[in-house]
Amino acid sequence: MRGGEARTRRRIVGRNRKARHEYEVLNTLETGVELAGSEVKSLRAGHLSFQDAHAVVRDGELWLRSLHIAPYREAGAAGHDATRPRRLLVHRHEIRKLAAAVDEKGLALVPLSVYFSRGLAKVELGVVRGRKMHDKRERLRRREQDLEAERAMKRA
Repeated sequence: MRGGEARTRRRIVGRNRKARHEYEVLNTLETGVELAGSEVKSLRAGHLSFQDAHAVVRDGELWLRSLHIAPYREAGAAGHDATRPRRLLVHRHEIRKLAAAVDEKGLALVPLSVYFSRGLAKVELGVVRGRKMHDKRERLRRREQDLEAERAMKRA
């Protein structure tokens, strides 16, 4: 491994696959996340769930809500609350831009993935717009057609 590769390498802990189906991702942003020690250990073991997870802007800070990080078994009584709000670490000007987009255009902030980069936990946050049911069906139909065409090309 060369020096540059080691610095940019990401170890993905979890992906929010449902978000890419439910929403149209307009923009993404890498954010740091403030975690307790037992949360980091639990994340490294891959114990997380994205169900109903979202981000909100409160009092000039960006918060990640409802991301379930299972309690670390070996932490004992010093563990953590599984779904507590976690502060996301972002520059103030980026928070202002995100807040404006969410307020004006009716967009939402959804975590797309959680990973470790250079030993630090990161959250890939997406600025998303909800998809209508017919858009979801059309996307699935198009994907199925592309797969069929690819299979036909391999056979020929």
